[in-house]
Amino acid sequence: MEDTDHLILTPNIDGADDFYADLLAAHEGLSKAESDALNARLVLVLANHIGDRSILKQALKAAARHPQ
Repeated sequence: MEDTDHLILTPNIDGADDFYADLLAAHEGLSKAESDALNARLVLVLANHIGDRSILKQALKAAARHPQ
């Protein structure tokens, strides 16, 4: 497999703290249902951007292994 065939699980976001602040700001003032819907839309937008089913399957498995 090429490197692009693996899900990146190490820190890989420029300005990660800034992104986190943006994410929190996007949820500000939303009800639980609105916040959940925003998260669902964000997941679908990012999944579409990734576009690789193999990577998306790896992401699903990684997320399922780390429940909150």
